[in-house]
Amino acid sequence: MLTTLNKPVASGVPVHPLGSKARVLLCSVFGPYAQNDEFGSSVVNPMELYHNQVTRVQGPFSLRMFHRSWGIMMIQCNISAPCTVLDFPTLDRFTRELQDQPYDVIGISSIIVNVLKVAHMCKLIRRYQPNARIVIGGHIANLPDLAQRVDADHIVQGEGVTWFREFLGEDAGAPYRHPVVLSPVNMRSMGMNVPNRPGETAATVIPSVGCPMGCNFCSTSAMFGGKGKSNTFYETGAELFAVLSGLERETGARSFFVMDENFLLNRPRALQLLELMEQHGKAWSFYLFSSANVLRKYSIDELVRIGVSWVWLGLEGKDSRYGKLAGVDTQALVKLYQSHGIRVLGSTIIGLETHTRQNIDEAIDYAVAHGTDFHQFMLYTPLPGTPLHRELSEQQLILPESEVALPLIHGQAQFNYRHRHLRDGEESEMLLRAFRRDFEVNGPSVVRIVNTTLQGWLRYKNHPDLRVRDRMHWEGRELPTTYAAVVAAACRQFGRGAPIRHHLDALLGQIKREFGLRARLAAALGGPFLAWRLRAEARRLARGATLEPPTFYETNAARSVAGAGRCRFVDISGVVRA
Repeated sequence: MLTTLNKPVASGVPVHPLGSKARVLLCSVFGPYAQNDEFGSSVVNPMELYHNQVTRVQGPFSLRMFHRSWGIMMIQCNISAPCTVLDFPTLDRFTRELQDQPYDVIGISSIIVNVLKVAHMCKLIRRYQPNARIVIGGHIANLPDLAQRVDADHIVQGEGVTWFREFLGEDAGAPYRHPVVLSPVNMRSMGMNVPNRPGETAATVIPSVGCPMGCNFCSTSAMFGGKGKSNTFYETGAELFAVLSGLERETGARSFFVMDENFLLNRPRALQLLELMEQHGKAWSFYLFSSANVLRKYSIDELVRIGVSWVWLGLEGKDSRYGKLAGVDTQALVKLYQSHGIRVLGSTIIGLETHTRQNIDEAIDYAVAHGTDFHQFMLYTPLPGTPLHRELSEQQLILPESEVALPLIHGQAQFNYRHRHLRDGEESEMLLRAFRRDFEVNGPSVVRIVNTTLQGWLRYKNHPDLRVRDRMHWEGRELPTTYAAVVAAACRQFGRGAPIRHHLDALLGQIKREFGLRARLAAALGGPFLAWRLRAEARRLARGATLEPPTFYETNAARSVAGAGRCRFVDISGVVRA
């Protein structure tokens, strides 16, 4: 049960009696993940963001990758206590760690669907390390009755670094160190593994957590305090520039995945970062999240000079009630950004309050007409802890767990409430219909990004700003080779009668005209090879093949831990805060 241990400090966080001498283990939940088991894992909800909810029906074209558990990595490099991270363990590996290494504090990070795994991990900890304090955090902490579901000592809702620093008696206000981490793990597409080469793989940067936009369905916003609330790690452009420079130095990266729900919302910080990038000649690329109303506050010139290369944009749905979309022609906005080489991942909700059997196809066609490079479709899902869940609970529309268990409310299976117009599980077919329609009309996402990249190249290849020109040349470096082969393989995969084939032929012709002999050779030689790999991958997937992430084992301790890698971080304690 949740208990209060020892004398709390002023913030209300209890202090561990060993302070910074406490030995800490931080874990994600155990795998495997892409299978149906007694712990709530399911094939339809693998540990892959893209294949799970973006490129779900694209078969061998689907973008496959994993992402590290950034939250526990952030905590590890920001506490002085000896701390080991065990990320993506198997159940046997987690159990063996409990048997082999003594710990005073064991933290588990999880989302709600993995509540059964967390409960089982707590039981194992009590069996093998009964004196360890168990701390649970992550989105699972939004569950109001989590303390009755798992045997934990502390449940932490919100930002974990400050909590752990206070819990261990350390300086909660110290500058944040940033973990050194590459964004994708084991990337794969079209039957090919994509290696994490230095300089070619994006690093992850985390400026803040939480989302001040406060959409009613957003568990992230709810987790960090709701509408208008967020926790910012790096307040100024100068601090961010120092972090990015450190990540570039450590990894060779020149592109960065910005894990911030609405990074551009802080316009002064973004413009200060741009100023420093221009002063130091940094032609960095950024992949980020944003809302339409925030993006419109920046000119195209500003976005291109900042280096916005990819944006995750909430489209939600036609006539949705969200203020972030008020008065915005999102279809025109998407086309504008793509014409400047900015790739767009659009996100659409299936099952809004206004959706019916009669209008759902219109809603799907509206989403598909955006022609985004990627498109996420999610069911309208009231997760515990969100305003939407509270609203539907008050209306007595939330279904009991006997009908829809917690592991099933991940937005890719079924509603966990009674929709006013949709019944009998028909939402599951509607969701798949949306994915399939998008794939049929717009083709594979890996080809769409080639098209957008080409548009950016054509527009900016001779731009007078050296930084802009350099970035576009770097982003378009594979157009005459790998990308030409990708499009040629897609042409072979889709027959002459396929709706997308005309577009594929036109795109390949444009690449050949622009790049000449190199592109023609790549298409002629690489195209058949990739087409063969596509067919082999399709057969592999048809046999039920799934992917699982590797296990990571890392320590920040001066003492060595057998088999553990070293925690790496960027320290900006010398940077003056404005």
